[in-house]
Amino acid sequence: MDAILQQISIITLPLLFAVTLHEAAHAWVADKKGDPTARLLGRISLNPWVHVDLFGTLLIPLLLFVTTGSLFGYAKPVPINALSLRRPKQDMAWVAAAGPGMNLLLALISGTIYRMLMMWSPHLYSAGGTETIGASLLTPVLLMLRFSVQINVVLMIFNMIPIPPLDGGRVLAGLLPERGALIVRRIEPYGMVLIVGLIFLDPLGLMQRLIAPLTHFVAGLIFGVSG
Repeated sequence: MDAILQQISIITLPLLFAVTLHEAAHAWVADKKGDPTARLLGRISLNPWVHVDLFGTLLIPLLLFVTTGSLFGYAKPVPINALSLRRPKQDMAWVAAAGPGMNLLLALISGTIYRMLMMWSPHLYSAGGTETIGASLLTPVLLMLRFSVQINVVLMIFNMIPIPPLDGGRVLAGLLPERGALIVRRIEPYGMVLIVGLIFLDPLGLMQRLIAPLTHFVAGLIFGVSG
């Protein structure tokens, strides 16, 4: 039980930051592109409770992590009025890409700090190799930074799967000609069913053969190692 509580304490803060800044980035870019809807609702905020969905952001991820060791969750969607955007089709793609882009930035920042602390950590041990108070305090910080890289890379890659309502689906709709974009948008009412099936059933082995290896590869690049 103590081990589970320790794991939860390590993952909670990075997870909240990853989800909060992902959603805030959507809201900020939408506002810059001409739609103030999210800003007027207070969604350009670093306050996690503005973006958190009780079930999707907290209960479901923690339950899955404790029972299966995997993570899946969601935040409250940022409301966007596409008609208020200056160029609705193209700008919507930028708004969608902002969330995964923020996750990439967070992963890079976390990885950089992690590598810097790892270089500094040997100085926190005594001449006999005994762990000092500084070294013991550094351990949970390193674990949180490592998890921050991993969860942000997962969120970035997963959200860029080109199935609406995931961000990748909206980016794809913004890049395609109107006829192709219309086909993509028609998938959206069934998109969440497809996503859940992809995660839990994985009939094509996509998660195992592509998403998981790609996640490990990108995280490895950020950590500065090959795997």
